[in-house]
Amino acid sequence: MRVLPTPTTALRASRSLTCSASACARSSSARPFSASASSASAAKAGHADAHEHEHEHHHEEPYDPPTGWLFGVKPGEKAPVEGWENIWVYGFFGSLAAGAVGYAFKPDTSIQTWALEEARRRLEVEGILAEPEDKS
Repeated sequence: MRVLPTPTTALRASRSLTCSASACARSSSARPFSASASSASAAKAGHADAHEHEHEHHHEEPYDPPTGWLFGVKPGEKAPVEGWENIWVYGFFGSLAAGAVGYAFKPDTSIQTWALEEARRRLEVEGILAEPEDKS
């Protein structure tokens, strides 16, 4: 039978990552592996009170709770425009347009075009094919 870690184990692990060694040594107590959930929540509350002025930003919820709406915008409402969106749209579609123009005017480097021109040049040199009238 495999024993899963309890919340107190995860709490101790997270304390070691977020607190300094001296501050955590003052607030943590040696608890057995099978400590109850109520003692874990009490220890967490005590830990938060002891370090409220030092680590205020560590105890805030970093994410918005899920609302069920796409991107957190209610149906029928318009999402606020962020500063990077216009730059991204103009940059993306502008680069597509520049790429299309570049592709349209690229030089023809296919082997078929080269072979046709080379065959025409050789036939003109041998006299089999007449040279074009308007040579530049």
